[in-house]
Amino acid sequence: MTKTLFTLLPLASGVAQADSRLDQLLASKMLKVCTTGDYKPYTCLRPNGQYEGLDISMAQSLAASLDAQIRWVPTNWKTLSQDFSEKQCNIALGGVSVTLKRQRTAWFAEPLGVDSKIPLVRCADKAKYATLEQLKAPGVRLIEPAGGTNEAFVHSYLPRATLALHDNVTIFQQLVDNKADVMITDASEALYQQQRYPQLCAVNPQALLQYGEKTYMIPRDDMSWKAYIDQWLHLSTATGEYARIVAR
Repeated sequence: MTKTLFTLLPLASGVAQADSRLDQLLASKMLKVCTTGDYKPYTCLRPNGQYEGLDISMAQSLAASLDAQIRWVPTNWKTLSQDFSEKQCNIALGGVSVTLKRQRTAWFAEPLGVDSKIPLVRCADKAKYATLEQLKAPGVRLIEPAGGTNEAFVHSYLPRATLALHDNVTIFQQLVDNKADVMITDASEALYQQQRYPQLCAVNPQALLQYGEKTYMIPRDDMSWKAYIDQWLHLSTATGEYARIVAR
């Protein structure tokens, strides 16, 4: 029995010493970042091809900590998990919510905060769409981007609703133009968009329709890389760097 144990030890040691993505990044100096570019204030792809937003600035901070360059990898909410794996991204960010479905194929960094689902509506209709029961009323027209947690919320909690799928860039104008009544989205996005569209209002941003957390998605089964990401996030928060980026 002792002989068998010592025979297996070199194998276990070899696995433990295998290069992590952290080692690979320090060697390659290239950070591959998956992002959708369509979710303000976290990620936005400008017409000039440049990305900007809260999580984009954080990705740049992470790259600087590694003395690395960024290779942006475009994706969308419907194919995020598949693209993350197949295109071998080191991190996915831009308003990514923690879900158990995503957890099956990826890990998450420590959460950055709670971000609940709430309705975004025309301000004149705030009282009409304040509760789930009101949202279940016949004739309510919902609109969501395809493939993300907003669409999943509608299918789970409002399965009989009239639902239209739309891109996440011009979707807010659809509400303004009365082509839809309600968009269920994260409170952070609703509060941001109501500043850009005075006709739109976030409904009860302190009331949770569904609990959620925002964080960054990272490859599974790599503790060294996860430990580095979590430590970087901790220091970004503790030093005030994250707060300064949020304020911008």
